[in-house]
Amino acid sequence: MTSRILIVEDNDDLARGLANNLEIEGFAVEIAHDGTRGLERLRASRPDLLILDLMLPGMDGYRVLSTLRDNGDDVPVLILTARTEEKDKVRGFREGADDYVTKPFGLLELIGRVHALLRRAKTARDRIERTEPPFKFGNVEVVPGTHDVFVDGTPVNLRPKEYDLLLALFRRRGSVAGRRSVGLRCRRREQNGRHSHWRATEKARGRSSGAAAHSYGSKKRIPTSARLISRL
Repeated sequence: MTSRILIVEDNDDLARGLANNLEIEGFAVEIAHDGTRGLERLRASRPDLLILDLMLPGMDGYRVLSTLRDNGDDVPVLILTARTEEKDKVRGFREGADDYVTKPFGLLELIGRVHALLRRAKTARDRIERTEPPFKFGNVEVVPGTHDVFVDGTPVNLRPKEYDLLLALFRRRGSVAGRRSVGLRCRRREQNGRHSHWRATEKARGRSSGAAAHSYGSKKRIPTSARLISRL
């Protein structure tokens, strides 16, 4: 599936030129010209990668980045800026940037870094799922390595979003599962087409959401995984 990139850059000519070249590479690209608008588009469109300028009108790039990370958003961030001093680079990485490129920049190098960041993010997700142990709660078991779900030992077929939501709730480990933080993870997985091989079943449709609002660790028994995550 096409990777989505958001460029937050106040120089319109630079942003459009970069967007055109990324689109030629096969990416879907959106542009925002200030930090506030950039955050709005991040929350609405859930891109796979953010290219972020630092010197933005209103909310600067550092504040955009720290806000993202404080909210638990792990989208890969490539800072693209005219700030070349070491202290600026160090601050960028401390705020949560994944890469830092200074202007003027080489287009081919930048595109190569974009591909590398996206590849690294996918590899990290795959590694976590392969090595993550099964989650068990009551009569429900989720096996991340194989994407299997069992209720009382019987396999249950789930839609992609249902599986992602159930796994996100299990990973909270007793913490409050905020609607936005859980939805964020599910939407990114859905956009990447990570579970296109799963098929919906009539059994999983139309059931009550039951304990969907509860965090993992609640003492209430989960009758079936389908009840937990249906009707999203």
